Amino acid sequence: MNAFTEKPDRAQGRRDAQKEATRARILETARDHFERHGFEAANVRAIAADAGVAAGTVLLHFQDKRDLLHAALFDDLAAAAAEAVADEQPGTLEQQLHRLAAAFFAYYARRPALSKTLLREALFADPPWQERFTGQVASVHARVAALFDAARARGEVAEGADAALFGVAFFSFYYFTLIAWVQGAHPAPLALLDRLVAQHLCGLRPAEHTGRSR
Repeated sequence: MNAFTEKPDRAQGRRDAQKEATRARILETARDHFERHGFEAANVRAIAADAGVAAGTVLLHFQDKRDLLHAALFDDLAAAAAEAVADEQPGTLEQQLHRLAAAFFAYYARRPALSKTLLREALFADPPWQERFTGQVASVHARVAALFDAARARGEVAEGADAALFGVAFFSFYYFTLIAWVQGAHPAPLALLDRLVAQHLCGLRPAEHTGRSR
């Protein structure tokens, strides 16, 4: 069977697979360039050359360098978020939150220089990326709230504690520790996050866990 006799749906599937493979190769090359050179110094022509494609091919997939950056960051964060949210291992709420945050910090540790760009671009991106990054945060917030609800059912936290509000507090601690690490102010952000969460949960324990009377 050749290109003239191949069934249209099979030929289209092959073209789609090739297109996706090219896109993935461009994104991985872009991540490497952004990490080594920084966003401002990286350029589309160099990325295209290292990816083995023409600069015009890069611009067929992405509008410009910033769109390429957002796509690279979004795909990476989506993979980290999927890993974090999919964790179903048993444990206390603190243990589960530790593993969730560890999945993200593992990504940052692999690309420390890119983390600075990630913070700036993910938090203050323009549409449509703003909505996409916000959607990722919402999915992780929902997971944190679900873990909190389950912990409340197990008696780890007080009945009146608000799961959604705790999720907001968790993200406040998370971004604080991430920013501190990126700025070089703290060498162990995950350990700091663990301590902040543990202290916050002290005020949310049932009375019998704290020694206070009801």
